Order: sequence, then C-alpha cells, then structure tokens
Amino acid sequence: MNDQTSDSTYRVTADELRQFIERYERLEAEKKDIADAQKEVMAEAKGRGYDTKVMRKVVALRKRDAQDLAEEEAVLEMYKEALGM
Repeated sequence: MNDQTSDSTYRVTADELRQFIERYERLEAEKKDIADAQKEVMAEAKGRGYDTKVMRKVVALRKRDAQDLAEEEAVLEMYKEALGM
C-alpha cells in the first residue's frame, strides 16, 4: 500500500470515527435534556402535593410484565401473612 492510499484511508476512518463520536455526544445531550424534563415533571407533581417516591414506584411497576408482577405480589402477601403483617 502506498502512502497516499494509507493517508486517504486514515482520513476516511478518522472522519467516520468523528461522526460516531459526534452522534453519541448529541444523544448524550438529548438524554440530559430528557432527564431534566423528567425532574421538572416530578417537581411540578410534588408542588401539587403528590408523593414523587410513590410515583416513581408506580412508573417502575408499569414497566414490568403483569404476570411477573402478580406472582411477586402473591409471594409478598404470603410472606406478610406468615409474619402476621
């Protein structure tokens, strides 16, 4: 391979790498914007008297599979019953 081919290949690879890095950085910035917006929503809810800790649990529960959740709740109830709770 001659030096000219090597240099042009390097430039193409460097340009492609730069594009990947810049795309990733844009996504990082978008992720931060979304996280900030989520904080604002929770702050607004808290200001209206909602318990944001419980709200976060509800969000986590809504992400889970209904069958898995039902099984976990059944086991939880069984354990609580065994402990007299």
